[in-house]
Amino acid sequence: MEALLVPALILVLVGVCVALAARAIGRRRQPRQEEAPQPGRNSAELARAAAARLDQEQHRRLYALIAQGQAMAAIKLYLEVTGEGLRASRDAVGALAAHPQPFRPPEAPGQPVDDEDDDAPQRFPYRYRAIASRGDVTREVSSNMLNDEIYGRIRTLARNGDSEAAATALTRHSDISLKQAREFIALLED
Repeated sequence: MEALLVPALILVLVGVCVALAARAIGRRRQPRQEEAPQPGRNSAELARAAAARLDQEQHRRLYALIAQGQAMAAIKLYLEVTGEGLRASRDAVGALAAHPQPFRPPEAPGQPVDDEDDDAPQRFPYRYRAIASRGDVTREVSSNMLNDEIYGRIRTLARNGDSEAAATALTRHSDISLKQAREFIALLED
């Protein structure tokens, strides 16, 4: 009886090893859900959907953090206010930084959709001063059509390498020429 015990244990051990190997191979062939490529991960659609989940104060705070370069704090804020997971929050904040979105109040049912330009300049009751400098060169833009949110979007565009869009946005929200805006944006680029 003892003579059969050793070969039986070897057979059981080989069977377990074969089962584990088959299971590992089966897992490799099945694409994992979290590793599956997500279409449009940093797309404008994701940014619009992410912005729609925020109220006006949360939207302002999130873009202030993005403009200050505090990505981790922005992700944490988005995670807290929306209840999304860490990966979804990271993707949403990345999309919001890459594709800045204006705040849009929730639409009431039955209300007509306003197709008017959302980035149209509005005048604020104060003058906002934006200052950029590098070395001995300093430029200042003062306008009552700028605020933290708009300037943050302009800085984000400049830092993402879209200097022409940033300069155009700056001219729309101030009274400076496109040449002056390009000079200002050149100082913002890192």
